[in-house]
Amino acid sequence: MNRIDQRFSELKQQGRKALIPYITAGDPAPQYTVGFMHALVDAGADIIELGVPFSDPMADGPVIQKACERALKKGTRLVDLLDMVAEFRQADTTTPVVLMGYLNPIERIGYEAFADRAAEVGVDGVLVVDMPPEEADEFGPLLKVRNLASIFLIAPTTSHARAATICAHGEGYLYYVSLKGVTGAATLNASDVAEHLAPLRDMTDLPLCVGFGIRDGVTAAEVAKVADGVIVGSALVNRIAEHAETPEIIAGQLNSVLAEMRTAMDA
Repeated sequence: MNRIDQRFSELKQQGRKALIPYITAGDPAPQYTVGFMHALVDAGADIIELGVPFSDPMADGPVIQKACERALKKGTRLVDLLDMVAEFRQADTTTPVVLMGYLNPIERIGYEAFADRAAEVGVDGVLVVDMPPEEADEFGPLLKVRNLASIFLIAPTTSHARAATICAHGEGYLYYVSLKGVTGAATLNASDVAEHLAPLRDMTDLPLCVGFGIRDGVTAAEVAKVADGVIVGSALVNRIAEHAETPEIIAGQLNSVLAEMRTAMDA
């Protein structure tokens, strides 16, 4: 049982739902990321998704695309991100950390070298947007033997057969994309999400976590009624963008946004 499994077990015992914030590592500059991570934990984060900056984030909307651009302009690389996790672990040994990004930066390091370093620094799971389970025959086992969870996306348009394949290969939790489109899309319907999650619960015991379209405490609370976890990204990355010129106040901004969601979900 890794930290992700342990955290969901604890939440289930408490009757609570997971709050999973996403930020792009290195945005607006690498030296602030670890502080942001701690601020998110202080606000009630249960798991942190840390985005790997990439030059062509095809599944992401303009908010996260621009975050990647800011991070890359500051020279943030995957090896730097792994060092950030190591630094984070000096003060926090319990909060699960999931790396979320694209395959190209991992390929440049090498699958095995990446898996070794990720395990060494305290990463708990990896979500590679452009590596579906059908193509993870080499990479997946390297993660599994190091107790790193392979996390996959499921969309509203995913067929029943393919959803079964994803459920069979997934670990940690499943990331259900609540909306058709890219990250940062606008309209969220919790009852529609509930209808799509129902057949997935017949396929897997993995926690079902929902992202895309969660903007505030109201939307977070609505999704928490039907899902095991709430994933929020663009609402946080927007705050980072708004205050990119005054980065010293961003940690407080992130704490405020996430704390509102935590309070609403727990209520």
